[in-house]
Amino acid sequence: MNIVISGTASGIGRAIALKFIKEGHRVFGFDIKKSSIDDPSYEHYLCDVREEGFPEVPEPDIVINNAGTFEEKDAIDVNLKGTINFNEHFIKSTALKSVLFIASASARNGAEFPQYAASKAGMVGYMKNKALELSHKGVTVNSVSPGGVITESNAHILENEELYSAVKAETLLGKWADPEEIADLAYFLTVVNRSMTGEDLLIDNGEMLRSNFIW
Repeated sequence: MNIVISGTASGIGRAIALKFIKEGHRVFGFDIKKSSIDDPSYEHYLCDVREEGFPEVPEPDIVINNAGTFEEKDAIDVNLKGTINFNEHFIKSTALKSVLFIASASARNGAEFPQYAASKAGMVGYMKNKALELSHKGVTVNSVSPGGVITESNAHILENEELYSAVKAETLLGKWADPEEIADLAYFLTVVNRSMTGEDLLIDNGEMLRSNFIW
């Protein structure tokens, strides 16, 4: 199948791209940064999800919206408006079978910075809108909301023993997820799954459930 993914230069997006390549699919990656993947089944395009007009690629079977930023001043424009812009362009495909969004646990608990949290919450709402719109075509549309993930963008925490210990202590399982775990879930939701749609799946090592009961 042909897979279109935004934000494939690093982190979760790169892991998802590699997962699909490993499973024998053809991947078309989009990012503002240069490619970090060297494989004959992968094609990379330098572009910004906020811009109009994207390079032409074969009609995708699967569209995965992963590109995003932690920068507060750009969060709404990139994470929400950019995602909508990118997604609307590629879901016109007549071959479309599944759409996935990489949101955030912040969409549920409002943690982190205000515009970042709002952008991810908006993404989940938009996901549900697309699930309704595309249901008559049999297209599944879902989102994944990761908590802490071991990626380059979290280096300032991962490289600080005190900070990393503190954030791990906030989870029930005492750890963060690897990007490959998110990639495996992304593959399941878009390739294996045929009956779940309009759902946001939380993968946060139990951080949302963490509570200290006092009696």
